[in-house]
Amino acid sequence: MTMNLNRTLSKPINHKRVYRLMRIVGIQSVIRRKRKNYKRSIPQHLAENVLNRDCNAEKPNEKWLTDVTEMKYGASQKAYLSAILDLHDGSIVSYVLGTSNNNALVFKTLDLAVEANPGATPLLHSDRGFQYTSPAFKRKIEKTQMVQSMSRVGRCIDNGPMEAFWGTLKCEKYYLNKYSTFEEL
Repeated sequence: MTMNLNRTLSKPINHKRVYRLMRIVGIQSVIRRKRKNYKRSIPQHLAENVLNRDCNAEKPNEKWLTDVTEMKYGASQKAYLSAILDLHDGSIVSYVLGTSNNNALVFKTLDLAVEANPGATPLLHSDRGFQYTSPAFKRKIEKTQMVQSMSRVGRCIDNGPMEAFWGTLKCEKYYLNKYSTFEEL
């Protein structure tokens, strides 16, 4: 709209003026809407980046990575997959698929990993998702005597092997099929 007006009129017009006038008249773009500004939440607990991109593990249960990914099914429903990956051999220690991206999903994943590996005290690295910065997650980590590590802000590469796993999983299992129900997924 701004480019068109600037081409046809002799006086240059600022894009913010066009936005304001369009809003007053009730006109909006059909192609793309302007994204809403989200309020940044302040994490309740942060951990240092202890992993620091050192993704080599000498033995099993030395370094674990965790994350949650979203998958769609049906018309527009979403499922969330939480998993813990062992850096020693790239195996999945535990995973949980749920319909909500919440603390319970992440806690259950951690509980299954601890149950499958009693006595293990690995370094557990994650991003700064709200589940991992919650006081309840911190208490769970301290109870199991694990060391918590978190990626730096905006650095998804810090959790690179986990992101690579999600990419491989989705290419090989998810994108090839259409899922109508949660059970199919």
